[in-house]
Amino acid sequence: MPIATVNPANGETLRSFEEMGAEEIEQCLATAASAFRGYRTSDPAERARLLNRAADLLEQDRDAVARTMTTEMGKPLAAARAEAAKCVKAMRWYAGNAAELLADERPPQPEVDDSGASLARVRYRPLGVVLAVMPWNFPLWQVIRFAAPALMAGNVGLLKHASNVPQTALYLGDLFRRAGFPEGCFQTLLVGSRAVEGILRDPRVAAATLTGSEPAGRSVASIAGDEVKKTVLELGGSDPYVVMPSADLDRAVRTAVTARVQNNGQSCIAAKRFIVHADVHDAFLERFAARMAALTVGDPMEEATDVGPLASEQGRADLEELVDDAVRRGATALCGGRRPKEHPKGWFYEPTVLTGITPDMRIHREEAFGPVATVYRVADVDEAVDLANDTPFGLSSNVWTRDEAEQERFARDIEAGGVFFNGMTASHPALPFGGVKRSGYGRELSGHGIKEFCNVTTVWHGKEPAAGA
Repeated sequence: MPIATVNPANGETLRSFEEMGAEEIEQCLATAASAFRGYRTSDPAERARLLNRAADLLEQDRDAVARTMTTEMGKPLAAARAEAAKCVKAMRWYAGNAAELLADERPPQPEVDDSGASLARVRYRPLGVVLAVMPWNFPLWQVIRFAAPALMAGNVGLLKHASNVPQTALYLGDLFRRAGFPEGCFQTLLVGSRAVEGILRDPRVAAATLTGSEPAGRSVASIAGDEVKKTVLELGGSDPYVVMPSADLDRAVRTAVTARVQNNGQSCIAAKRFIVHADVHDAFLERFAARMAALTVGDPMEEATDVGPLASEQGRADLEELVDDAVRRGATALCGGRRPKEHPKGWFYEPTVLTGITPDMRIHREEAFGPVATVYRVADVDEAVDLANDTPFGLSSNVWTRDEAEQERFARDIEAGGVFFNGMTASHPALPFGGVKRSGYGRELSGHGIKEFCNVTTVWHGKEPAAGA
């Protein structure tokens, strides 16, 4: 795939970039390794000062970088601005909390007395150079939620971003340089996917993190496993959105629309499968389909636009295949299910609601990465839990119920990295984020995320022998 900015609203190639050669990659690796040797022992207060400076710069640049993101991958401009603001928040959160999160831990002395220790503690030390393989759908946020904790822990980063967001990738590398981080602490590599294996196998790279597709995750995990290197993977999702009879139906419907079409439907944690109790199914479906059909599809630079284009022509083709397969096998499209005639250029697709989904349809098992919702009817809590778990993914979930017993049941039994009640799944700096099953492993954000790329070190001090012994 060429490294280029291609406007998904009209298919126009705006700018192309040459891929780095072997010599340039080697220079970046050498610079990163050299940077780590000094940065690993830097003062945490100085790291926080630099990260806060980067946050200030990003806040100043918010409108410009938002327009770059919208131009490169098509998200509505308002959403791009919100993404930049979220990054600023996360950077400041880690700058303010990392020292406490990484402070030495001391188990109570009586618990270690029989180890022969006069003192025992756990220290969190940085691993080294971390390779980040990042996707295009949240081109700023996905990187910052790795970079902020990694840099605060004393690691250094190499970014291999998606090939269709090169200007956002270059902006990120420049951001940390402008903030004053030492040379080599964070570098953008303009390389294609074929270069990842060689970089990851290099002994100067200590670990890797990837957000992306399941095949990409499998590839990185297998290479890292062969090299015995730590990885964190955040892969696909097909999140359930369960609505029970006690739900506030109006709020559940309004939130359902946002949860499905956020980022033009191209979010791993977007609600995709709507599992609705029979008592409220018909009322929910009628309102949900009407709201989905009423969304404004159009130029993502226009403030009135709700849904912009998909990020790539191939992405739209993949989504069309899933919808067409479902309809051929008996599903009904209550709205959408086609390319909008009003927008013949670009990679637009209408917000779509499908019913009558059966297990033989591909969309029942595969992730729909676009503004397409599937709606199911269930009879009770048991059926809702079973259907929620009937997926190879397990990233997050949404459940609408005010019944405390039902809440406890869903929190206990849904197989996912998050269960959000009476609200929409969202990532937050203070809360761990990640999945189970084929959605990946490891966690980002919170204290769990900053410790993923740390050497958890036991420091043990022996007891001095008694005098005269």
